[in-house]
Amino acid sequence: MEFKIEGFANKPILGDITFSKAESNVFALFVHGFKGFKDWGAHNLVAEYFAEHGINYVKFNFSHSGVPADDPKDVTNFEDFANNTPIKELYDLDKVVSFLKSEYQDSKIILIGHSRGGGVSILQAYKDVRIDAVITWAAINDFSSLWKKEQEAEWREKGKIETFNARTKEYMPLNRVLLDDFERYKNELDIKKAAKALAKPWLIIHGDDDINVHLDIAKEFRGLNPNAKFEIIENANHVFGASHPYLGTTLPECLLTVCKESFRFIMSLSFISRP
Repeated sequence: MEFKIEGFANKPILGDITFSKAESNVFALFVHGFKGFKDWGAHNLVAEYFAEHGINYVKFNFSHSGVPADDPKDVTNFEDFANNTPIKELYDLDKVVSFLKSEYQDSKIILIGHSRGGGVSILQAYKDVRIDAVITWAAINDFSSLWKKEQEAEWREKGKIETFNARTKEYMPLNRVLLDDFERYKNELDIKKAAKALAKPWLIIHGDDDINVHLDIAKEFRGLNPNAKFEIIENANHVFGASHPYLGTTLPECLLTVCKESFRFIMSLSFISRP
């Protein structure tokens, strides 16, 4: 089922739900990362995996992801992408949670956040009583890790910088609003503080061959929150063996392991009813 709701600045949030054939009130809500989107790579196969195992799977594009609602195949709207910020993403995520709770009142919501989406998910889970648990896949621990400190002077002076997309070989703009928001809302965007205070069930998953977000970040999360579950995926990179476009019909081995560990964690939660 596809849905479209209003996001930040009245821009649309496009999403979809892959329902389990077995009746279930459990919803895994996937939060994509920087330069990502809901249909990137093997995300649709991931959705099918969870639905086949009795869990409804929700994914969506942030309103400023740069993926047009009328052509949601890739990041092509660089104006929206350039103006995206974590504050806008938190606004959008809150809207999606509200949508799910209004449509499925007794739903249990487990956030699954990848990379930057992992950081956003930690913040949302910490502050939002409607979130029952959180799973992070290769999550960042600081939004400023997405740019270089030495770029900030030029960013303030010129109003924008560029980030290179190794997949598309394109330089993608980032407007100063991202830096300004990060500095203005530093306390609200403190992922480490939220991670330390997070009292909900949390599974941390990270690959030991991740060159984008080093395994040490996941280990730091575990140190901040010893109650969190922790799984290292051997030989896994930042996207757990997926790519875009993904032409395979089955999940990459590492991503399949990620799905299995995530499912096992969800089924261990006390509020999950078992047949």
